[in-house]
Amino acid sequence: MTDTRIEPVDGTTVGRSDTPLPGSPKPGGKQRNRFVQTVVRVFMNRGAGIGLVVIVLLFAFAFIGPFVSPYGYSQIDYTAFSQPPSGSHWFGTNGIGQDVFAQTARAMQKSLLIGLLVALFSTALAALTGAAAGYFGGWVDRIVMFFVDMLLVLPSFLIIAIISPRIQDSGWIVLVVLIAAFGWMVTARVVRSMTLSVKEREFVRAARYMGIGPFRIIVRHILPNVASFLIIDGTIQVGAAVLAETSLSYFGFGVQPPDVSLGTLIAQNQDAALTSPWLFFFAAGALVVFAIAANLLGDGLRDALDPTSATGKKQKRTGRKRDQNQAAVDAATITTQAGAGA
Repeated sequence: MTDTRIEPVDGTTVGRSDTPLPGSPKPGGKQRNRFVQTVVRVFMNRGAGIGLVVIVLLFAFAFIGPFVSPYGYSQIDYTAFSQPPSGSHWFGTNGIGQDVFAQTARAMQKSLLIGLLVALFSTALAALTGAAAGYFGGWVDRIVMFFVDMLLVLPSFLIIAIISPRIQDSGWIVLVVLIAAFGWMVTARVVRSMTLSVKEREFVRAARYMGIGPFRIIVRHILPNVASFLIIDGTIQVGAAVLAETSLSYFGFGVQPPDVSLGTLIAQNQDAALTSPWLFFFAAGALVVFAIAANLLGDGLRDALDPTSATGKKQKRTGRKRDQNQAAVDAATITTQAGAGA
């Protein structure tokens, strides 16, 4: 006789979206696995791993160096003028007795802060503007793209050089705004093109039919699907922003004395590159090393986040080869067992 009794249902779990089904993966498991896979791919790329280590070391030098240095960046040692590197002054001193190690660490700190803020602001502005233009289309798209094209043809360096002397008293934050205002247009065009493709997918259409607002769709559905490109672009933007700030400061349009940046140190000590090389080459070397490391890390992130990249293809080929080898081993085992049984 068939048992037709109905087991009681726990009412506290009915309708709860956070109750996993039997055999289903734990919440957040896919995200964790994807993050781990991305980290592994980054370190599989030798250049990206080296770039990441170098950037971490430069950040440590910039933000920890001033605390371990026995001298401040503006402090003067009247007993050591233009001294080469020594035990008391690790990077030597300049012509007025200032410690080059402390000055280089302070300059690196200021340049990195400006580069990070510029990359953050410009990437966020490009993401929102490009996604809005691609999602709404029509007159919104035409107005945004007209504004982007107009900014692209303007000589940004010349405009910043003209404006910055008039706002030098406002501090270096204004310099961040100026550089970021002219550094988001190309990224916005790429995000717009990606949004045109993403907005036609089923999950975006379903969200629209459910009555979800456009800005919520952009934030929760469009931008996460272009996040890999934004991460790569933001990493490269940091290096580009540091170079832009250094160029402006070199010509006197960026960070102003008594503060220092890599550009001001290079400009002040370029004439001493041959007679007192420690005054010039520590700052110039830090700039070159950071720019190369940022590009290496950006390339590594692109390979890690792009499944069609060389690293992704290599991993897939390795996985297929491993599966083929395992299948060959299994077939040989079955054949051996069959022969033994016969």
